[in-house]
Amino acid sequence: MSQRPHIKELLICRSLLSDPACQALADVLSGQEEKAGTCAALLIETAEEVGLSGNLLRSYLLYRLVHDANLAAQTTEVSRGPIGESLHQAFVQDIALLLPFLTQPASDFLGLELLDDYQPTTPLATEAFTALQDFLAGAETAEDYAEGLLTYYSRYGYGDIASYKAFRWDEKNQVLVGIRHFEAMQMDDIIGYAHQKEQLIDNTEAFVQCKPANNVLLVGARGTGKSSAVKALANVYYQRGLRLLQLTKPQLQNLPAIMENLRYFASKRFIIFLDDLSFEEAEAEYKYLKSAIEGGVESRPENVLIYATSNRRHLIREHWRDRAEGQDEVYRDDSINETISLSDRFGLIIQYYAPDQKEYLAIIDHRLRKAGIELSPEELRIAGTRWEMTHSGRSGRTAQQFVAHYLGQLDGSNN
Repeated sequence: MSQRPHIKELLICRSLLSDPACQALADVLSGQEEKAGTCAALLIETAEEVGLSGNLLRSYLLYRLVHDANLAAQTTEVSRGPIGESLHQAFVQDIALLLPFLTQPASDFLGLELLDDYQPTTPLATEAFTALQDFLAGAETAEDYAEGLLTYYSRYGYGDIASYKAFRWDEKNQVLVGIRHFEAMQMDDIIGYAHQKEQLIDNTEAFVQCKPANNVLLVGARGTGKSSAVKALANVYYQRGLRLLQLTKPQLQNLPAIMENLRYFASKRFIIFLDDLSFEEAEAEYKYLKSAIEGGVESRPENVLIYATSNRRHLIREHWRDRAEGQDEVYRDDSINETISLSDRFGLIIQYYAPDQKEYLAIIDHRLRKAGIELSPEELRIAGTRWEMTHSGRSGRTAQQFVAHYLGQLDGSNN
C-alpha cells in the first residue's frame, strides 16, 4: 500500500486504541513489522475464544465495534432514535479510517494468509452477530458500513446487552452480566395452559410496544411451567428489544441501583424475573419489592416490569393467629392487609393449575416426539401413569422427568 491508514486519528471509536490487538496493528502500520506476529496471535486467540471466522481482521474489528462502547452506540441507546448529523458525520469518518481493514484481506497488513479465511473450532452463531452480517451484506463504502452498524445499535444495542437474552446482577461491580448458557424454552414447547399463555403474551406484547402493561404474578401448582413461560418470552421478544434479568430474593435490596442501571438502556425493555418467590413475615426484602413496584420517591423506569412466580397466592406467609378474633381488631386488620398488599401490587395475576391426565400425557407425548420417539396411546398411558404414581403427582416437571428417564434407558439399551 502506498499509504497506510492512521487509526490513531479515530474520534468516536477511540476505545479501539486501547485494545491490545489494535495497538499491535497500529505499531505494524507505523513500521514496526515485528509486531505483526503479536497482532495475529491476539486475533487468533479471540477467534477461538468467541468464534470469529472469515477475514479475521475484519471480523475482529466488527466484533469490537459492536461490543465496546463508543459515542455513536451510546447515543443511539439513550436517544432511542437517529444520532445527530454531526455525530453521524464523525462516525462515518472513523469508519472511513477503518475501511481498508474491513474490505481488504488481513494478509495485506499482517502478511499471514491464514487470517484471510480463518475457521475457528466453534464458530460464533449468536442471533445478534448473524444479524450484523445481514446488515452489512453488500457494504462497500464507509457510509454503507456506518449505516449497517447504526442499524445494529438501534435494533440490538451494543456489548452484552446486544448479545445476551438474559442477565444476572453482579452486586460487587453493580453491572448486568450476560448469561451465556441461557436455554429458554420456546413457547410452543409448553403444552396446555393456552389461556395463561395468552394473558402473559398479551401483556408482554403491550410492554414491548411501549403501551401500558402490568407487573405479573404467575401463581399456582408446582411444575406447571410458570418459570418456563417467563423464560420463553426472552426468545419470543429478543429481536424486539426484550431482555430478562433474573434476581434472587437477597438482591431485592439492590433494586434502586438496578432500576437506575436499566433506565440507561432506554431502547430496551426489561423484565425483572423473580422465580419461586415467597416471604416469611420477618423478612424485610418484600418491602424493597413493594417500593419498586409502586415507584417510591423515584418513579419506576417505564422500560421495566416485574414478573414473579410463586406457589402462594399471598406472597407473605400468613398465620392463623393473624386472623384470630381474640386479638385487637385494628392490629388484626393491619396484619392481614400487610400480608396481602404485596400480591395486590401485581396488576395481572395468572393462575396455574395442575394438569389433568390428558394434559399430562400430552406433555410427555410432545417431548418424546421431539426426540423422535412415538408411543402408542396405550403405551403412553401405562408408562406415564406408572411414573406419576411413584413420584409427586401430575405436573409438567414430572412429565419432563419421565421423558429424561425414558430416553436415558433407551440410550442405555442401545449401547
